[in-house]
Amino acid sequence: MATRSTLRFGAQTDEVTSLLRIVNMVRTGDATTRPDIGRVTGLGRGVVAQRVDQAIDMGFLGDGSIGPSSGGRAPRTLRFRSDRGHIVICALGALHIHVGLSDLDGTIIDQSHRDWEISRGPAETLDATLEMVDALRDRNDARPVWGVAVGLPGPVDFATGRPVAPPIMPGWNGFDVRRRFEQHFDAPVWVDNDVNLLAYGERARRPDDDLDLIYCKIGSGIGAGLLSRGHIHRGANGAAGDIGHVRVAGSDLPCRCGKVGCLEAVAGGWALTRDAEAAIAAGASGQLARQSAEGTPPTPENISRAAENGDALAISLIQASARVVGESIAALVNMFNPSVIVIGGAVAAAGEVFLAEVRQRVYELSLPLATRDLSIVQSIDDVSEPLRGGVEMVKEQLFETTFPRWFADQQPSPSLTAQASSSSQN
Repeated sequence: MATRSTLRFGAQTDEVTSLLRIVNMVRTGDATTRPDIGRVTGLGRGVVAQRVDQAIDMGFLGDGSIGPSSGGRAPRTLRFRSDRGHIVICALGALHIHVGLSDLDGTIIDQSHRDWEISRGPAETLDATLEMVDALRDRNDARPVWGVAVGLPGPVDFATGRPVAPPIMPGWNGFDVRRRFEQHFDAPVWVDNDVNLLAYGERARRPDDDLDLIYCKIGSGIGAGLLSRGHIHRGANGAAGDIGHVRVAGSDLPCRCGKVGCLEAVAGGWALTRDAEAAIAAGASGQLARQSAEGTPPTPENISRAAENGDALAISLIQASARVVGESIAALVNMFNPSVIVIGGAVAAAGEVFLAEVRQRVYELSLPLATRDLSIVQSIDDVSEPLRGGVEMVKEQLFETTFPRWFADQQPSPSLTAQASSSSQN
Protein backbone atom coordinates (compact mmCIF):
# COMPACT_ATOMS: atom_id res chain seq x y z
CA MET A 1 0.00 0.00 0.00
CA ALA A 2 1.24 3.52 -0.83
CA THR A 3 2.88 5.37 2.03
CA ARG A 4 1.54 8.71 3.22
CA SER A 5 4.69 10.34 1.88
CA THR A 6 4.09 8.85 -1.58
CA LEU A 7 0.52 10.12 -1.54
CA ARG A 8 1.53 13.52 -0.21
CA PHE A 9 3.88 14.28 -3.09
CA GLY A 10 1.51 12.96 -5.71
CA ALA A 11 3.82 10.25 -7.05
CA GLN A 12 1.92 8.65 -9.90
CA THR A 13 2.36 5.00 -8.90
CA ASP A 14 -0.23 2.51 -10.08
CA GLU A 15 -1.66 2.36 -6.58
CA VAL A 16 -2.01 6.12 -6.20
CA THR A 17 -3.43 6.50 -9.70
CA SER A 18 -6.04 3.79 -9.18
CA LEU A 19 -7.00 5.19 -5.77
CA LEU A 20 -7.57 8.67 -7.21
CA ARG A 21 -9.46 7.20 -10.15
CA ILE A 22 -11.79 5.16 -7.94
CA VAL A 23 -12.70 8.18 -5.81
CA ASN A 24 -13.46 10.21 -8.94
CA MET A 25 -15.45 7.38 -10.52
CA VAL A 26 -17.72 7.25 -7.51
CA ARG A 27 -17.88 11.04 -7.31
CA THR A 28 -19.02 11.37 -10.93
CA GLY A 29 -21.31 8.32 -10.83
CA ASP A 30 -19.33 6.38 -13.46
CA ALA A 31 -19.15 3.43 -11.04
CA THR A 32 -20.98 3.19 -7.74
CA THR A 33 -20.39 -0.41 -6.57
CA ARG A 34 -17.26 -2.47 -6.05
CA PRO A 35 -18.17 -4.88 -8.92
CA ASP A 36 -18.74 -1.87 -11.21
CA ILE A 37 -15.32 -0.49 -10.30
CA GLY A 38 -13.71 -3.81 -11.09
CA ARG A 39 -15.42 -4.03 -14.48
CA VAL A 40 -14.47 -0.48 -15.48
CA THR A 41 -10.87 -0.51 -14.22
CA GLY A 42 -9.98 -4.16 -14.80
CA LEU A 43 -8.65 -4.41 -11.23
CA GLY A 44 -9.12 -7.62 -9.29
CA ARG A 45 -11.69 -7.92 -6.54
CA GLY A 46 -9.09 -7.87 -3.77
CA VAL A 47 -7.35 -4.80 -5.14
CA VAL A 48 -10.67 -2.97 -5.53
CA ALA A 49 -11.65 -3.85 -1.96
CA GLN A 50 -8.29 -2.58 -0.68
CA ARG A 51 -8.51 0.74 -2.58
CA VAL A 52 -12.12 1.32 -1.57
CA ASP A 53 -11.36 0.62 2.09
CA GLN A 54 -8.49 3.10 1.95
CA ALA A 55 -10.71 5.77 0.35
CA ILE A 56 -13.31 5.17 3.06
CA ASP A 57 -10.69 5.41 5.81
CA MET A 58 -9.49 8.71 4.34
CA GLY A 59 -13.03 10.07 4.38
CA PHE A 60 -13.59 10.43 0.63
CA LEU A 61 -16.09 7.59 0.20
CA GLY A 62 -18.83 6.03 2.30
CA ASP A 63 -21.14 3.05 2.00
CA GLY A 64 -24.54 3.80 0.53
CA SER A 65 -27.68 1.77 -0.02
CA ILE A 66 -28.02 -1.77 -1.38
CA GLY A 67 -27.84 -1.78 -5.17
CA PRO A 68 -29.74 -3.98 -7.66
CA SER A 69 -28.74 -7.64 -7.86
CA SER A 70 -27.39 -9.15 -11.08
CA GLY A 71 -28.09 -12.70 -9.96
CA GLY A 72 -26.07 -13.09 -6.77
CA ARG A 73 -25.97 -11.11 -3.57
CA ALA A 74 -26.96 -7.50 -4.12
CA PRO A 75 -23.91 -5.20 -3.85
CA ARG A 76 -23.78 -2.20 -1.57
CA THR A 77 -23.35 1.08 -3.40
CA LEU A 78 -20.66 3.61 -2.62
CA ARG A 79 -21.15 7.35 -2.28
CA PHE A 80 -18.82 10.31 -2.43
CA ARG A 81 -18.70 12.20 0.88
CA SER A 82 -19.96 15.49 -0.55
CA ASP A 83 -20.97 16.61 2.94
CA ARG A 84 -17.38 17.01 4.15
CA GLY A 85 -16.96 20.55 2.95
CA HIS A 86 -18.47 23.61 1.28
CA ILE A 87 -17.66 25.39 -1.95
CA VAL A 88 -18.06 29.18 -1.89
CA ILE A 89 -19.02 31.00 -5.09
CA CYS A 90 -18.85 34.77 -5.54
CA ALA A 91 -20.15 36.13 -8.86
CA LEU A 92 -19.47 39.85 -9.12
CA GLY A 93 -21.09 41.84 -11.89
CA ALA A 94 -20.96 45.47 -12.91
CA LEU A 95 -24.05 46.24 -10.83
CA HIS A 96 -24.48 43.32 -8.42
CA ILE A 97 -22.92 40.80 -6.05
CA HIS A 98 -24.24 37.23 -6.04
CA VAL A 99 -22.81 34.68 -3.60
CA GLY A 100 -23.63 31.05 -2.94
CA LEU A 101 -22.72 27.97 -0.93
CA SER A 102 -22.68 24.41 -2.29
CA ASP A 103 -21.86 20.84 -1.33
CA LEU A 104 -18.80 19.22 -2.86
CA ASP A 105 -21.06 17.60 -5.45
CA GLY A 106 -22.17 21.03 -6.66
CA THR A 107 -25.65 21.21 -5.13
CA ILE A 108 -26.39 24.86 -4.28
CA ILE A 109 -27.38 24.99 -0.61
CA ASP A 110 -27.96 28.70 -0.12
CA GLN A 111 -27.41 31.96 -1.97
CA SER A 112 -27.73 35.71 -1.61
CA HIS A 113 -27.90 38.66 -4.00
CA ARG A 114 -27.61 42.43 -3.71
CA ASP A 115 -27.29 45.44 -5.98
CA TRP A 116 -23.78 46.86 -5.96
CA GLU A 117 -21.60 48.97 -8.26
CA ILE A 118 -18.24 47.29 -8.76
CA SER A 119 -16.77 50.70 -9.57
CA ARG A 120 -16.76 51.33 -5.80
CA GLY A 121 -13.39 49.58 -5.79
CA PRO A 122 -11.88 46.30 -4.59
CA ALA A 123 -11.57 46.96 -0.85
CA GLU A 124 -15.19 47.98 -0.31
CA THR A 125 -16.56 45.46 -2.78
CA LEU A 126 -14.70 42.46 -1.35
CA ASP A 127 -15.61 43.46 2.21
CA ALA A 128 -19.28 43.46 1.21
CA THR A 129 -18.86 40.12 -0.60
CA LEU A 130 -17.22 38.43 2.38
CA GLU A 131 -19.91 39.75 4.72
CA MET A 132 -22.55 38.16 2.49
CA VAL A 133 -20.71 34.82 2.43
CA ASP A 134 -20.22 34.86 6.21
CA ALA A 135 -23.95 35.42 6.64
CA LEU A 136 -24.64 32.36 4.45
CA ARG A 137 -22.22 30.23 6.43
CA ASP A 138 -23.68 31.40 9.75
CA ARG A 139 -27.15 30.19 8.79
CA ASN A 140 -25.95 26.79 7.50
CA ASP A 141 -24.12 23.90 9.12
CA ALA A 142 -20.48 24.44 9.94
CA ARG A 143 -18.18 22.76 7.44
CA PRO A 144 -14.72 23.74 6.25
CA VAL A 145 -14.46 25.59 2.95
CA TRP A 146 -12.73 23.39 0.37
CA GLY A 147 -12.62 25.87 -2.48
CA VAL A 148 -13.70 29.34 -3.57
CA ALA A 149 -14.70 30.59 -7.03
CA VAL A 150 -14.68 34.30 -7.80
CA GLY A 151 -16.05 35.65 -11.07
CA LEU A 152 -15.20 39.20 -12.18
CA PRO A 153 -16.63 41.28 -15.07
CA GLY A 154 -13.30 41.85 -16.78
CA PRO A 155 -10.07 40.17 -17.96
CA VAL A 156 -8.36 38.05 -15.31
CA ASP A 157 -4.91 36.47 -15.23
CA PHE A 158 -6.03 33.02 -14.08
CA ALA A 159 -2.54 32.03 -12.92
CA THR A 160 -2.30 34.92 -10.43
CA GLY A 161 -5.98 35.62 -9.70
CA ARG A 162 -5.53 39.31 -10.54
CA PRO A 163 -7.70 41.49 -12.84
CA VAL A 164 -5.81 42.91 -15.81
CA ALA A 165 -6.79 46.44 -16.94
CA PRO A 166 -10.56 45.85 -16.50
CA PRO A 167 -12.34 48.71 -18.31
CA ILE A 168 -15.29 49.07 -15.91
CA MET A 169 -13.43 48.35 -12.67
CA PRO A 170 -11.39 51.41 -11.62
CA GLY A 171 -8.83 50.58 -8.95
CA TRP A 172 -8.95 46.82 -9.61
CA ASN A 173 -6.03 46.46 -12.02
CA GLY A 174 -3.51 44.04 -10.52
CA PHE A 175 -5.38 43.75 -7.21
CA ASP A 176 -4.64 40.41 -5.50
CA VAL A 177 -8.21 39.12 -5.28
CA ARG A 178 -7.12 35.55 -4.61
CA ARG A 179 -5.06 36.45 -1.55
CA ARG A 180 -7.95 38.38 0.00
CA PHE A 181 -10.16 35.29 -0.10
CA GLU A 182 -7.40 32.84 0.86
CA GLN A 183 -6.67 34.84 4.00
CA HIS A 184 -10.35 34.85 4.93
CA PHE A 185 -11.16 31.18 4.30
CA ASP A 186 -7.74 29.45 4.40
CA ALA A 187 -8.87 27.55 1.29
CA PRO A 188 -7.77 27.45 -2.35
CA VAL A 189 -9.27 30.22 -4.50
CA TRP A 190 -9.72 30.47 -8.26
CA VAL A 191 -10.53 33.81 -9.89
CA ASP A 192 -11.86 33.96 -13.44
CA ASN A 193 -13.78 36.10 -15.88
CA ASP A 194 -17.52 35.97 -15.20
CA VAL A 195 -18.36 34.73 -18.70
CA ASN A 196 -16.06 31.73 -18.23
CA LEU A 197 -18.17 30.71 -15.22
CA LEU A 198 -21.26 30.81 -17.45
CA ALA A 199 -19.46 28.64 -20.01
CA TYR A 200 -18.65 26.12 -17.26
CA GLY A 201 -22.33 26.02 -16.37
CA GLU A 202 -23.30 25.29 -19.97
CA ARG A 203 -20.74 22.49 -20.14
CA ALA A 204 -22.18 20.84 -17.04
CA ARG A 205 -25.64 20.40 -18.56
CA ARG A 206 -24.45 18.97 -21.88
CA PRO A 207 -23.41 15.33 -22.40
CA ASP A 208 -20.57 16.01 -24.87
CA ASP A 209 -17.20 15.77 -23.11
CA ASP A 210 -15.43 17.30 -26.13
CA LEU A 211 -17.76 20.26 -26.50
CA ASP A 212 -16.76 23.27 -28.63
CA LEU A 213 -18.93 26.15 -27.40
CA ILE A 214 -18.97 29.93 -27.27
CA TYR A 215 -20.94 31.70 -24.55
CA CYS A 216 -21.59 35.33 -25.49
CA LYS A 217 -22.82 37.58 -22.71
CA ILE A 218 -24.44 40.80 -23.89
CA GLY A 219 -25.07 42.75 -20.71
CA SER A 220 -23.82 46.12 -19.64
CA GLY A 221 -20.60 45.02 -21.35
CA ILE A 222 -19.88 42.26 -23.86
CA GLY A 223 -17.67 39.21 -23.45
CA ALA A 224 -17.32 35.60 -24.55
CA GLY A 225 -16.34 32.36 -22.85
CA LEU A 226 -14.68 29.77 -25.09
CA LEU A 227 -14.90 26.01 -24.56
CA SER A 228 -12.47 24.04 -26.73
CA ARG A 229 -12.88 20.25 -26.63
CA GLY A 230 -14.56 20.64 -23.26
CA HIS A 231 -11.87 22.88 -21.73
CA ILE A 232 -11.98 26.60 -21.07
CA HIS A 233 -9.63 28.49 -23.36
CA ARG A 234 -8.29 31.54 -21.51
CA GLY A 235 -5.38 32.47 -23.74
CA ALA A 236 -1.84 33.34 -22.70
CA ASN A 237 -2.86 36.11 -20.30
CA GLY A 238 -6.56 35.53 -19.67
CA ALA A 239 -7.76 37.88 -22.42
CA ALA A 240 -9.32 35.26 -24.71
CA GLY A 241 -12.94 36.03 -25.52
CA ASP A 242 -12.80 39.76 -24.72
CA ILE A 243 -14.75 40.62 -27.87
CA GLY A 244 -16.35 43.69 -26.29
CA HIS A 245 -13.29 45.72 -27.25
CA VAL A 246 -12.91 44.55 -30.83
CA ARG A 247 -13.10 47.52 -33.19
CA VAL A 248 -16.33 48.00 -35.16
CA ALA A 249 -15.62 49.29 -38.65
CA GLY A 250 -16.82 52.85 -39.22
CA SER A 251 -17.53 53.63 -35.56
CA ASP A 252 -15.86 56.46 -33.67
CA LEU A 253 -17.97 56.19 -30.49
CA PRO A 254 -15.88 56.54 -27.29
CA CYS A 255 -15.68 53.43 -25.13
CA ARG A 256 -15.34 53.12 -21.36
CA CYS A 257 -11.93 51.51 -21.93
CA GLY A 258 -10.57 54.79 -23.34
CA LYS A 259 -10.50 53.70 -26.98
CA VAL A 260 -13.05 54.43 -29.70
CA GLY A 261 -15.26 52.23 -31.86
CA CYS A 262 -15.32 49.18 -29.54
CA LEU A 263 -18.14 46.67 -29.99
CA GLU A 264 -19.27 47.41 -26.43
CA ALA A 265 -19.54 51.13 -27.19
CA VAL A 266 -21.84 50.34 -30.11
CA ALA A 267 -23.88 47.36 -28.92
CA GLY A 268 -23.41 46.87 -25.16
CA GLY A 269 -26.10 47.51 -22.59
CA TRP A 270 -24.68 50.82 -21.46
CA ALA A 271 -24.52 51.94 -25.11
CA LEU A 272 -28.20 51.05 -25.60
CA THR A 273 -29.06 53.03 -22.47
CA ARG A 274 -27.16 56.00 -23.89
CA ASP A 275 -28.94 55.75 -27.25
CA ALA A 276 -32.36 55.28 -25.63
CA GLU A 277 -31.93 58.38 -23.49
CA ALA A 278 -30.87 60.39 -26.55
CA ALA A 279 -33.87 59.18 -28.56
CA ILE A 280 -36.30 59.97 -25.75
CA ALA A 281 -34.79 63.44 -25.35
CA ALA A 282 -35.31 63.93 -29.10
CA GLY A 283 -39.03 63.15 -28.75
CA ALA A 284 -39.39 59.37 -29.15
CA SER A 285 -42.62 57.91 -27.76
CA GLY A 286 -43.70 54.50 -26.47
CA GLN A 287 -43.19 52.35 -23.39
CA LEU A 288 -39.59 53.38 -22.74
CA ALA A 289 -40.46 57.07 -23.05
CA ARG A 290 -43.43 56.72 -20.68
CA GLN A 291 -41.34 54.85 -18.12
CA SER A 292 -38.62 57.48 -18.36
CA ALA A 293 -41.15 60.25 -17.77
CA GLU A 294 -42.33 58.36 -14.67
CA GLY A 295 -38.80 58.15 -13.29
CA THR A 296 -37.75 54.67 -14.50
CA PRO A 297 -34.58 54.97 -16.60
CA PRO A 298 -34.06 52.87 -19.77
CA THR A 299 -31.71 50.23 -18.34
CA PRO A 300 -30.63 47.24 -20.48
CA GLU A 301 -33.19 45.08 -18.64
CA ASN A 302 -35.98 47.61 -19.22
CA ILE A 303 -35.06 47.95 -22.90
CA SER A 304 -35.21 44.17 -23.36
CA ARG A 305 -38.59 43.90 -21.67
CA ALA A 306 -39.96 46.79 -23.70
CA ALA A 307 -38.75 45.11 -26.91
CA GLU A 308 -40.59 41.93 -25.96
CA ASN A 309 -43.70 44.07 -25.37
CA GLY A 310 -43.47 45.59 -28.84
CA ASP A 311 -42.00 49.02 -28.09
CA ALA A 312 -40.71 50.37 -31.41
CA LEU A 313 -37.73 52.24 -29.97
CA ALA A 314 -36.63 49.25 -27.86
CA ILE A 315 -36.96 46.86 -30.81
CA SER A 316 -34.85 49.09 -33.03
CA LEU A 317 -32.14 49.36 -30.36
CA ILE A 318 -32.10 45.61 -29.70
CA GLN A 319 -31.99 44.72 -33.39
CA ALA A 320 -29.21 47.22 -34.10
CA SER A 321 -27.17 45.73 -31.24
CA ALA A 322 -27.82 42.18 -32.43
CA ARG A 323 -26.70 42.92 -35.98
CA VAL A 324 -23.33 44.28 -34.86
CA VAL A 325 -22.88 41.52 -32.28
CA GLY A 326 -23.75 38.93 -34.94
CA GLU A 327 -20.97 40.25 -37.17
CA SER A 328 -18.42 39.83 -34.39
CA ILE A 329 -19.70 36.37 -33.54
CA ALA A 330 -19.45 35.39 -37.21
CA ALA A 331 -15.72 36.14 -37.09
CA LEU A 332 -15.42 33.89 -34.03
CA VAL A 333 -17.36 31.12 -35.79
CA ASN A 334 -14.99 31.17 -38.78
CA MET A 335 -11.95 31.10 -36.50
CA PHE A 336 -13.14 28.80 -33.70
CA ASN A 337 -15.75 26.56 -35.41
CA PRO A 338 -18.00 25.85 -32.37
CA SER A 339 -20.96 23.49 -32.41
CA VAL A 340 -22.99 25.67 -30.02
CA ILE A 341 -23.28 29.39 -29.43
CA VAL A 342 -25.13 30.40 -26.27
CA ILE A 343 -26.36 33.99 -26.02
CA GLY A 344 -26.99 35.42 -22.56
CA GLY A 345 -27.06 38.67 -20.64
CA ALA A 346 -29.56 41.45 -20.03
CA VAL A 347 -29.69 42.66 -23.64
CA ALA A 348 -30.06 39.15 -25.05
CA ALA A 349 -32.98 38.62 -22.64
CA ALA A 350 -35.12 40.16 -25.38
CA GLY A 351 -35.21 36.59 -26.78
CA GLU A 352 -36.03 36.06 -30.43
CA VAL A 353 -35.98 39.80 -31.13
CA PHE A 354 -32.23 39.60 -30.47
CA LEU A 355 -31.51 36.01 -31.49
CA ALA A 356 -33.12 36.23 -34.93
CA GLU A 357 -30.83 39.09 -35.93
CA VAL A 358 -27.73 37.33 -34.56
CA ARG A 359 -28.56 34.13 -36.42
CA GLN A 360 -29.13 35.98 -39.67
CA ARG A 361 -25.79 37.78 -39.51
CA VAL A 362 -23.84 34.71 -38.42
CA TYR A 363 -25.22 32.53 -41.22
CA GLU A 364 -24.73 35.32 -43.78
CA LEU A 365 -21.12 36.04 -42.87
CA SER A 366 -19.72 32.67 -41.74
CA LEU A 367 -18.35 29.90 -43.90
CA PRO A 368 -20.90 27.17 -44.78
CA LEU A 369 -18.67 24.45 -43.30
CA ALA A 370 -18.38 26.34 -40.01
CA THR A 371 -22.17 26.69 -39.67
CA ARG A 372 -23.18 23.26 -41.00
CA ASP A 373 -23.74 21.79 -37.52
CA LEU A 374 -23.99 25.04 -35.57
CA SER A 375 -26.84 25.84 -33.18
CA ILE A 376 -27.39 29.31 -31.72
CA VAL A 377 -29.51 29.27 -28.57
CA GLN A 378 -30.48 31.52 -25.69
CA SER A 379 -29.09 30.82 -22.24
CA ILE A 380 -31.25 29.61 -19.39
CA ASP A 381 -32.79 32.63 -17.67
CA ASP A 382 -31.70 31.72 -14.14
CA VAL A 383 -29.80 34.03 -11.81
CA SER A 384 -28.11 30.98 -10.26
CA GLU A 385 -26.22 30.11 -13.45
CA PRO A 386 -22.98 31.92 -12.49
CA LEU A 387 -23.03 30.08 -9.16
CA ARG A 388 -23.40 26.69 -10.86
CA GLY A 389 -20.61 27.55 -13.24
CA GLY A 390 -18.35 28.60 -10.38
CA VAL A 391 -18.98 25.28 -8.64
CA GLU A 392 -18.01 23.42 -11.82
CA MET A 393 -14.76 25.36 -12.05
CA VAL A 394 -13.82 24.58 -8.44
CA LYS A 395 -14.72 20.89 -8.82
CA GLU A 396 -12.54 20.66 -11.92
CA GLN A 397 -9.61 22.30 -10.17
CA LEU A 398 -9.97 20.28 -6.96
CA PHE A 399 -10.66 16.81 -8.30
CA GLU A 400 -9.02 16.80 -11.72
CA THR A 401 -6.18 19.33 -11.73
CA THR A 402 -4.84 19.42 -8.16
CA PHE A 403 -6.21 16.20 -6.58
CA PRO A 404 -2.87 14.29 -6.45
CA ARG A 405 -1.19 17.14 -4.55
CA TRP A 406 -3.59 17.36 -1.61
CA PHE A 407 -5.20 13.90 -1.59
CA ALA A 408 -3.02 12.58 1.24
CA ASP A 409 -3.96 15.49 3.51
CA GLN A 410 -7.67 14.66 2.95
CA GLN A 411 -8.56 18.34 2.58
CA PRO A 412 -7.21 20.96 0.14
CA SER A 413 -5.21 24.00 1.17
CA PRO A 414 -3.88 27.00 -0.79
CA SER A 415 -0.26 25.84 -0.62
CA LEU A 416 -1.04 22.37 -1.99
CA THR A 417 -3.18 23.53 -4.92
CA ALA A 418 -1.41 26.70 -6.09
CA GLN A 419 1.39 25.18 -8.17
CA ALA A 420 -0.78 22.62 -9.97
CA SER A 421 -3.51 25.16 -10.78
CA SER A 422 -1.00 27.66 -12.11
CA SER A 423 0.73 25.16 -14.37
CA SER A 424 -2.56 23.83 -15.80
CA GLN A 425 -4.09 27.12 -16.95
CA ASN A 426 -4.99 27.34 -20.64
